Amino acid sequence: MGLELYLDLLSQPCRALYIFARSNNIPFEFKNVELMKGQHRTEEFQKVNILMKVPALRDGSFTLTESVAILLYLAQKFKTPDHWYPSDLQKRARVDEYLSWQHTNMRAKGSKFFLTKVLLPLVLGQTLPPEKLEGVTEELNIVLKQFEEKFLQDKPFIVGNEISLADLVAVVELMQPVSAGYDLFEERPKLAEWRRRVEDAVGKQLFQEAHEGILKAKSFTADKIAPELLEHFKHQLLKQTSQN
Repeated sequence: MGLELYLDLLSQPCRALYIFARSNNIPFEFKNVELMKGQHRTEEFQKVNILMKVPALRDGSFTLTESVAILLYLAQKFKTPDHWYPSDLQKRARVDEYLSWQHTNMRAKGSKFFLTKVLLPLVLGQTLPPEKLEGVTEELNIVLKQFEEKFLQDKPFIVGNEISLADLVAVVELMQPVSAGYDLFEERPKLAEWRRRVEDAVGKQLFQEAHEGILKAKSFTADKIAPELLEHFKHQLLKQTSQN
C-alpha cells in the first residue's frame, strides 16, 4: 500500500498539503473526503482518524493526523529541497515559529471571517449586524498587520530568499477570507507581491487548481450539506453569534 492522503480541498490545511505534495512530485493516492457530505464522520474514515478531521495520512500501517505534522513528515521522508524546512537551525526555527503562531491567529481569524460571511447566511439565513461584522474584519486586519511586521517584514519570503512551509501555509490561509469576498491583497502591495512569489514558486496552475472549489464558496447552497452536519453548523454558529 502506497502513501494515501485524505483531503477535502475546501479545507485550508488540506490545500497546503495537496500543493506541497504535488509541487514536490511526492507520489500519493488522493482520498477525497467530502466534508459537506459528512464523509469525515463515517465509520470507515474513523479507522484512519478517530478524531474525524482532515487532513489525514496513511503510509502503509502508519497513520498520522494534524496538517503541520503531516507536512513535516512528508518533507523529511521524501527529502524535499532544503528551503521548505531548512536544516539550518535558526531558519528552521523561523518556520516553526510561524507554524506555531498561525493556529490561533492567521488561520483562526481567517476562518472566523469565512464562517461569518459564507456559512452564517447559508446555514442560518442571516447576517451579522454591520458593527459586529466590522469587529470580525478588524480582528483579521490585526493579524494581517502582525504577519507583515513580524514574519514577512521586507523579505521576499518568511525565511529569506526562498519559499518555505511557512509561506505555503500562510498564503493558503489568506485565500479563505478572499473566497468569502474580502480581497485583502488589494490594498496591501507587500502581501500581494509575496503572494505572487509563492504562486510562482509552486506553480500558478497548481495553486489555482487547489483553490478552484473554495473560490466558488459564495455559490454554496444548504442542500449540499449533510443534514446532521447542517445541525452541527447551526449550533456552532448560534454559539458564535451569541458571543460576538
